[in-house]
Amino acid sequence: MSNGDKALELGPLDRTRRGEAVLAAVVSVLFTCLAMAWSYSAKVKCGGPPFNSQGRSRRWPVGDPDAVIPCYSDMMNLWVGRGINDHVFPYIHGGITESGHLVNGAVEYPVLSGMLMWLGAIGAHTDLAFFNHSAIILAPFGIIVTLLLVYLVRWWALLWAATPPLVLYAFHNWELPVVATCVGGIAVVAWGASLDADGKPRLSLRTAAVLAAVLFGIGFSLKLYPGFFVLPLALYVLTRGGGFISRVRAPKDVPLDLDWRGFWTVAGAATATVTLTQAPFMILGWQGWRGSLSFQGKRKADVDTNSIWYWGWRHLTGGVPGKWGTSDGLNSFVGVASPVLIVASFVLAVWLGWRVYSPDKVTLGVYPWIGVCGAMLAGFMVFHKVHSPQYTLWILPFFVLLNIRWQVIVAYLAADLALDLTIFRLFGIINNPSNPPMKWWVVGGVNFGVWVHAALLIYLIFAFVKATPREPLASFGFRLPAAAPEPARR
Repeated sequence: MSNGDKALELGPLDRTRRGEAVLAAVVSVLFTCLAMAWSYSAKVKCGGPPFNSQGRSRRWPVGDPDAVIPCYSDMMNLWVGRGINDHVFPYIHGGITESGHLVNGAVEYPVLSGMLMWLGAIGAHTDLAFFNHSAIILAPFGIIVTLLLVYLVRWWALLWAATPPLVLYAFHNWELPVVATCVGGIAVVAWGASLDADGKPRLSLRTAAVLAAVLFGIGFSLKLYPGFFVLPLALYVLTRGGGFISRVRAPKDVPLDLDWRGFWTVAGAATATVTLTQAPFMILGWQGWRGSLSFQGKRKADVDTNSIWYWGWRHLTGGVPGKWGTSDGLNSFVGVASPVLIVASFVLAVWLGWRVYSPDKVTLGVYPWIGVCGAMLAGFMVFHKVHSPQYTLWILPFFVLLNIRWQVIVAYLAADLALDLTIFRLFGIINNPSNPPMKWWVVGGVNFGVWVHAALLIYLIFAFVKATPREPLASFGFRLPAAAPEPARR
């Protein structure tokens, strides 16, 4: 029998699993489409006639103040003030003013996100049209993420497709493409480790990891954070995937069989991808490209950054309780403490992963690169001076892929829901020219969301590294022994 014939020969168990995968995909995609339709209907209410001379909706940014889900969307917000409404090609002619305002096409996002915004603005003359175009661009990425998660963990994909974050944030900002690159990178490595009809991996570990590194490099040029994942992936290749090493360790004086060439190949692939995507903008529009970095560097820990720095430690360095401003002392402190703690959390995550790999034991383990990626992301989210609510879409796939306690997932999503339903109402109140009184439940909901998230993210730095992958992801690259044939009946 040829290899092709063997690949086509499916037993009852194979057919059952394939049928389950198809059913899980259909159901999950259906929930994804319903969630994104709900998200669109909630966010679109901030736009519509009448429009001013810049195409800004008069009802922006509050819309219906009594709506259950606030209509606020960063996509609609950025229509005015960055040159998007003037259809200026991003970065090339842009820059940043001394007061920190981006102008002439410079936006505060990496270059590929800026390109998506520019594409969404083509043919649009109002913030509502820009929102509609952007939603059309983003929606396919939400479905792609769902299908990849179904491939990796089957029904657990519903944790992505049928929970509130996709409703709240699908069309809040340009998050779906970058999430697709992250999940895609993990899926490529998993598919490469899966076995063909002859029981061999479909791709070598190096090849699969290089493809994943390219996706992470693209993600870096969308929203930066996927670039963090290149190091855990490279360490996974360095240790040859752990499971690919069958030998038993000799005494400690015998060096490890580490794949340093693979390590540097993965790092080089990611670096080359970032260079290819960033270099044209750096060369043709240095000021505009640099302006996006300068903008992030100049951001202060104020109310719209939504982080632990504003809602906690600001009072220790001169913030006045009851006022929405922040002090210079706090921002100087955060400017140093935030990056130091982020780097420290990265080092901790990588070290914890190495301990799980346990090179000091007799038998080598597997470097938990997916868990280390999640841990690094958790550290970045909790210590960065900006913690936008839509970042929940970043971390949600790790809840899907890894065995995390259900109580933690429920608590995180509950805090996220409370945060989203209150923070944008808070913005509406403090920006209202009539100066209405602040509502206690609004401030309470924001603080509840911020601090529950912070506590759980610190916990997840440790929990992600130790968590095992869900099935069938955990079994990629392994094949159960065939069942013994039943004896023939006489």
